[in-house]
Amino acid sequence: MAIKLEKGQRINLEKETGAKLTNFCVGCNWGAIIKKTFFGLSTSVVDVDLDLSCMMFDANGNVVDHIWSPLYQFNGKLPQGKLDSNDFALHHTGDDLTGDQNGDDGLDNEIITVDLNRVSYNVNSIVFFLNIYNNNEYSGDFSGIPYASIRMFEGTPERPPKQVFAQYNVATKTECVGKRALVMGKLYRRNGEWKFAAIGDAFEDRTIGQTIVRVARDYSK
Repeated sequence: MAIKLEKGQRINLEKETGAKLTNFCVGCNWGAIIKKTFFGLSTSVVDVDLDLSCMMFDANGNVVDHIWSPLYQFNGKLPQGKLDSNDFALHHTGDDLTGDQNGDDGLDNEIITVDLNRVSYNVNSIVFFLNIYNNNEYSGDFSGIPYASIRMFEGTPERPPKQVFAQYNVATKTECVGKRALVMGKLYRRNGEWKFAAIGDAFEDRTIGQTIVRVARDYSK
């Protein structure tokens, strides 16, 4: 049974058998907004673009690597987005610009796959975060999205999870009302083993650039 993550909670990366969890996915599942038109005779769909990202830091809090959508180009002010970490231990499945159009299909819209055995020796922590892209269709906050959740699971991006280890329901959290960015949690090394700490801090950041700066400043150690 999946652990419902709460702010500040720490979990061990173990399977139900007790074996260490080294290959898993961090995914985000969300739905587009369905609006009824005049007199409710028909409906229209409002696309919702959430972006799942992560940053990697060394033991001194220096940025080692990053993953966020390649569609983000910062003109040299911040690194351009990419889908793979330099060591190929983490891979992003690509940017979903719309959300589920026909209800919850049980699959995550964006996923970062993780292979802890391949993570570079100088990476001490990996911070995952989520942003709402301010597009022309939806400029609201997390509470206006029909459903949005982040989960850690064993499996592959193409199939429903074998086992969900932890889940955080973003759209239903009162602390996410009025917020457009969420620092979800952190993988970190401790005595040669990987651990996970739920952070759950939500912010009003209007751009992913604001969140990138915030994560590097406040969550790197």
